[in-house]
Amino acid sequence: MRKTKTISTLKIGTLCLLAFVSVTMQSQQKISIDDAIKIALKNNFDILVAGNDAAIDKVNNTAGNAGMLPTIAITGSGSYGLNDVYQKLSSGSDTNYSSVSTTALSASAQLSWNLYDGGKMFVTRNKLKEIQALGELQFRDKVMQTYYNVIAAYYDVVRQKQQLASINESLNYNRDRVLISQTGFNAGSALKSDLLQAKIDLNVSTESAITQQFTIDESLKTLNQLLGKNPDEVFQISDSIPLNYSPDKADLLQKINSTNTSILSFQKQIDIAQLALKESRTAYLPIFSFKAGYYATQTVNSAGSTLNSSTVGPQVGGTLSIPVYSAGENKRKEKVARIQAQSAEYDLQNAKLQINTLLLNTLTEFENQQKLLKIETENNQLAKENIQISIDRLKHGQATSLEVHQAQEDFVQSSTRLINFRYNLKVAETKLKQLVSIL
Repeated sequence: MRKTKTISTLKIGTLCLLAFVSVTMQSQQKISIDDAIKIALKNNFDILVAGNDAAIDKVNNTAGNAGMLPTIAITGSGSYGLNDVYQKLSSGSDTNYSSVSTTALSASAQLSWNLYDGGKMFVTRNKLKEIQALGELQFRDKVMQTYYNVIAAYYDVVRQKQQLASINESLNYNRDRVLISQTGFNAGSALKSDLLQAKIDLNVSTESAITQQFTIDESLKTLNQLLGKNPDEVFQISDSIPLNYSPDKADLLQKINSTNTSILSFQKQIDIAQLALKESRTAYLPIFSFKAGYYATQTVNSAGSTLNSSTVGPQVGGTLSIPVYSAGENKRKEKVARIQAQSAEYDLQNAKLQINTLLLNTLTEFENQQKLLKIETENNQLAKENIQISIDRLKHGQATSLEVHQAQEDFVQSSTRLINFRYNLKVAETKLKQLVSIL
């Protein structure tokens, strides 16, 4: 009688605990999967860094950085000297000055402009544009990767919560077994070993629930990290995994090479490598630069034949540089650029092969998980019906504790498989959307 009262007290305590948890969860903020994605796009550190990298590429894409614009500089200098001067002139006379002070001042405003550099400035400008475009593609790729990671992490929490719900359902069956076995043992119609086994199974299920709660906490921390939140921040999430996606295999295979951000990035790297090769070839051509400015100088001497000298006025000039011999440096740079362009082609072909293979494998995974989910959905219903029948038979003394234990294990394992199949199907769906850049 005392044991029955203890079990009843345990059930009341459990209900109180569940009520407390329910009130606590109601006070927590609820975040949907769309909310989680929006938060990650705003706060995720990988995306923030990728955004800065793309911004740097945009800042660098200027005509001035390509060398197309002139530079203007205003300079000034001054000096003061105190010297002893001895001069022997060709006429045979000598001149000696002691402690001669010399003050020299100069100022200028100069414009320098490369008018022609073999076309390098135009090639460089095009390369800067392509680098900016590559930065935007790499940013999009990071967004898509974060999109996939957030969805996988979000629904992993949902999966772990569903697993905990399955364990709690098993706990209820265990409590029923303990009550039935305790009643039968008190009445002398059940063996003590059946009661002990029921209590052992109850303790094991309780341990599993505690371990599963720890797994949920870990999964939430992983999600918080992706969202750029504090790891200990707690919030509510969905309790189900929506499965309503039907991929069009032919459409995905057609789109993959023109929409996948990784493939597009490698294609852009080929364009950049080709421009770098073209850029290296301009080193063989002459360079003509133009200079113009306004210059002013003044020199004041305390002694000597010239006491004060100044020049003021504009100057215009140009420089023509024709490369004749560079010790093979230009040829070396061109050869390196050609090899790099070839490597970029190899990288693109390799990326297409890998990503198309991944797409086909993910499609196969999606189809397999659909089939497995359909089978396990029916199997789970059968397992649940079987455990309920076994519990009823145990009440009437028509089943042994071992039979009920086996039926319960079958139900728990089926529930675990069912939850995992749902999650795996959602992950495969998300991977397919990521590969073709569907947000």
